[in-house]
Amino acid sequence: MMRPRVIPIVITAAISAGVLFGGWAIYNQVALAAPLEQVANNVKGVIASNKPVIDGDQITLSLELADDASLRDVYEHIEANGKKVFDERQLVLNIKQSTDKELDDIWFAAMFDIAEAMENKTYSGIPAAMDKAAAANKDVEVTTEMDDVNVYVTLRNMDAVKYVVLPRTSAQLEAW
Repeated sequence: MMRPRVIPIVITAAISAGVLFGGWAIYNQVALAAPLEQVANNVKGVIASNKPVIDGDQITLSLELADDASLRDVYEHIEANGKKVFDERQLVLNIKQSTDKELDDIWFAAMFDIAEAMENKTYSGIPAAMDKAAAANKDVEVTTEMDDVNVYVTLRNMDAVKYVVLPRTSAQLEAW
């Protein structure tokens, strides 16, 4: 009776695993990450984007935006032009923040009114809540925008910018 040789079996298994996982890594880079990064870099207002992180059913893309960038426009452009790349996966954008205490304080002052508006789906109350919270700070500019999926809030002053994306689905509201 012949005994199987262990060394050739181990070598064959190692080579097979290397080809399989190497091929998968190359596919993720060439077919998913590189095209999505190119889409992000072509968006008006995006200064830089990092390599996307692909994790099962989610793709996370880190971006740095110009001071005058429209958060809604960035989301819409990446969503529309990158849809064929990420397909059914959820796209998550991490926006680099250059926030300061003043902007954080304004955001926290408006948070109860915003949470109530989001819960009751009375989105028209969000701009008023933000304007009310920022009224004492003359150098702060507040921008609120909305689309079918999210509500976008941008707070700007001379030194910093704070971006907040609020999902319009109640189940996801707990995360922000």
